[in-house]
Amino acid sequence: MLRLFRAHWDEEDILFYFEVDAEGWVTRQIELRGPELVPIAAASLTEWQEAQKAGKLSRYEATYGMTADSPVHEWEGYDPQPLTLSDFESVWRQARRHLELTR
Repeated sequence: MLRLFRAHWDEEDILFYFEVDAEGWVTRQIELRGPELVPIAAASLTEWQEAQKAGKLSRYEATYGMTADSPVHEWEGYDPQPLTLSDFESVWRQARRHLELTR
């Protein structure tokens, strides 16, 4: 079962959107920076793994970034706010479009 939530990291003023699997691993991650909410990442774990196997990891990361490298149950100091799938997908599409056009 997927879980969707967002959380804000005050130190860097980044709003994170997460799609997390049943084991707590991030399967998709969006990062929006500053008050303008500029997309700086919109990564998929599946796509990242495929890029790694194809030898195109650096290109993928340069365009989309990467997902968190530890499960959410190991994280501290974040305040998850639940999201609907519709909300997540809307932000995902916008962030991906922005990253594809600017990188």
